[in-house]
Amino acid sequence: MSNTSSDRLAQARTYAAQCIRDEANALNELIGQLDENFDHAVEMIYHCRGKVIVTGVGKSGNIGAKIAATFSSTGTPSFFINPLDVYHGDLGVMTSDDVVLALSNSGQTDELLRFIPIVLHMNIPIISMTSNADSLLAKYSSAHILVKVSKEACPLNLAPTSSTTAALAMGDALAVALMEVRHFRPRDFAQFHPGGELGKRLLTTARDVMKSDDLPIIPSDMHLGEAIIHVSKGKLGLGVSLRDGKVEGLITDGDIRRAMERWQSEFFDKTVSDIMTTSPKCVTPSTKVTEIQRIMNKYKVHTVLVIDQERHLLGIVDHYRCMI
Repeated sequence: MSNTSSDRLAQARTYAAQCIRDEANALNELIGQLDENFDHAVEMIYHCRGKVIVTGVGKSGNIGAKIAATFSSTGTPSFFINPLDVYHGDLGVMTSDDVVLALSNSGQTDELLRFIPIVLHMNIPIISMTSNADSLLAKYSSAHILVKVSKEACPLNLAPTSSTTAALAMGDALAVALMEVRHFRPRDFAQFHPGGELGKRLLTTARDVMKSDDLPIIPSDMHLGEAIIHVSKGKLGLGVSLRDGKVEGLITDGDIRRAMERWQSEFFDKTVSDIMTTSPKCVTPSTKVTEIQRIMNKYKVHTVLVIDQERHLLGIVDHYRCMI
């Protein structure tokens, strides 16, 4: 290996840092390129009664496939189609209710341009994403989104690097803008990801994870010496006091320790009512686990009680049961 090659290997991290800086600069350049065409594209997709059909060739096709997947997972029905496949039967999936999002850095990709007359003949509107506002693809589009970079991160300024990153980011910008316009929220995201870990967390409720049997119930007049035993047996680090079946208060092992330090020899003369929290954190059976986690983090508690509208105790959810 030559000294020159060795020197270059030693600079690998420097080259990588420069690549990342170049691509970051390319992304910042996109902000100034956002205009009324972007607004029109969002409006077209928002009002689309069919699907967003994303298409592109080569590297643009790879980026397009990811954009289509992002659309589909965020409330915009979409799929990717290779323009070459249109001539082999895939044309049947397209309808006049659809919108086509076509990606091409030059806007002059031959395979893509041959696909455009078919789309126009079917009265399907086109949104294009190119670096050339004067390209044929841009001219035949209802909305053209400019995605232009000053230079590729490639040291030869040839390999698609900054340009593909920019196209991907612009696709994400479209998807995020549509999410906001639709007021797309976590519960909606969960419906599009029911099999994933995130979807599971977003859909799971207190009813699904709560402990509902052998609950550590203790009367408010029980002496703390006896309450310790019940709290320990419950294995949740707490005891719940009920009156007529309704939650009256809650004590934790932390409350008990603090009471022992405070009263010392008088501790065994005290009762549950002397130390219990009369307004413990409670949720309903339909409360999402994500909301329970938010409550726990906000109020620095490890457990919430699950109650009905009359404050009858239905179950208990602790920190570990939220780790689904």
